[in-house]
Amino acid sequence: LTRFHHTSTSHMCSCSKTVSDEKYQDPFQLGRKDLKNLYEDIKKELLVSTAELREMCEYYFDGKGKAFRPMIVVLMARACNIHHSNSREVQASQRSVAIIAEMIHTASLVHDDVIDDANSRRGKMTVNQIWGERKAVLAGDFILSAASLALARIGNTTIISVLTQVIEDLVRGEFLQLGSKENENERFAHYLEKTFKKTASLIANSCKAVSILGCPDPKVHEIAYQYGKNVGIAFQLIDDVLDFTSCADRLGKPAAADLKLGLATGPVLFACRQFPEMNAMIMRRFSKPGDVERARKYVLQSDGVQQTTYLAQRYCHEATREISKLRPSPEREALIQLTEMVLMRDK
Repeated sequence: LTRFHHTSTSHMCSCSKTVSDEKYQDPFQLGRKDLKNLYEDIKKELLVSTAELREMCEYYFDGKGKAFRPMIVVLMARACNIHHSNSREVQASQRSVAIIAEMIHTASLVHDDVIDDANSRRGKMTVNQIWGERKAVLAGDFILSAASLALARIGNTTIISVLTQVIEDLVRGEFLQLGSKENENERFAHYLEKTFKKTASLIANSCKAVSILGCPDPKVHEIAYQYGKNVGIAFQLIDDVLDFTSCADRLGKPAAADLKLGLATGPVLFACRQFPEMNAMIMRRFSKPGDVERARKYVLQSDGVQQTTYLAQRYCHEATREISKLRPSPEREALIQLTEMVLMRDK
């Protein structure tokens, strides 16, 4: 699978067809009916606001996102329900968790774009570019408050504490990203911890929340959490790879964006082992003229991309190992399939 990142997309498609087409669309087909009207339902949660605030909040809920997180959450809900009571249905409270997860995720995007002073995301201008930073901060807060209300309506204190942990982790992860580590070994641990807090915690804890709603067995809660955590870390590792290997128009945001932000992600940290002269650049956060281009060149000359992809494969393998402890079901298979899709995506 490592080779996919170096191949053209047309080549990639022909490879993915070896998995029967039907099976390949599986996760999205299976989860689709539970996600129908997802964005309409989110917009209903945001109704009680002034026109401008509403327009800002609805800007990213345009139905064009991949809805990757809600998809995992409803599939996990079904897999746990089937495991526990052979019930095929998603409970209303479980679907609410999927909605809340997407709202928390989007609020964090709005705030991240302010912190990073980003000007594009998903191929469109950012909220902070259009409405300005001050209003963008408030819009992110408003989406979070609407998510908190929806969370309170579920009326389960355990679920509230599990999902509130996500918001705490997002903040702590952002703080970790703003800091840096001198020592090379500490640096990788720091990067993985940041990755867990900023990306994987949301998926892990949302999966855990729906498992709690669907099944009383703490062993199942741990399986759901571990699956979400491992898939989440793999997802971000591939994201960090794509920052080097994908062109800007495919990504919907500028390429080498992480380097421009001064961030040393997986591919850089692996490359640094082969090219120790990158150390100084990492320490000064690629701030000198020419640093970004030189670092990018070093990464692409090194095996940083392959190593990071390989690490992502190991996380996906672990996610599959965990979810395989549940009773077999189409949803369980779809969640396994999803780990493959995480490794295959090119945008």
